[in-house]
Amino acid sequence: MDRSSLIWVLALCAWLSFVGIAIICGGLRVKLLEPMLGEAKAHVIGTLMVCLLLFAAMQLFVGASGLRDTWPLMRVGALWTVLTICFEFALGLVVLKKPVEELLADYNIFKGRLWVLVLVTTFWGPVWAGMLRG
Repeated sequence: MDRSSLIWVLALCAWLSFVGIAIICGGLRVKLLEPMLGEAKAHVIGTLMVCLLLFAAMQLFVGASGLRDTWPLMRVGALWTVLTICFEFALGLVVLKKPVEELLADYNIFKGRLWVLVLVTTFWGPVWAGMLRG
């Protein structure tokens, strides 16, 4: 397997770990934070927690991949963002049987929904991690 293919396989494996991070954080938010803080505050803290943990995982990916240039890291971030949106809508619509309106509501930052921060982190995180690594 050539280096380019290996990086894309590594990127897919990293994204699968992101799914695990998000699921664990979501469970902790619902079980621990919401009873103590209420849904709105727990949502904010949970979203920030996911973003920080995803970024930490992205640091590991960038270190393992050896990527440093902006363009390849943006392509990885774009792949991760598309996969995340597809996963969210597939899970929400097919598995959880949620209406589209409910899924789209998480994108409304004017109503305190911060899901877009996860997508921003997912897209730009590899670039930021590459910048930190020099």
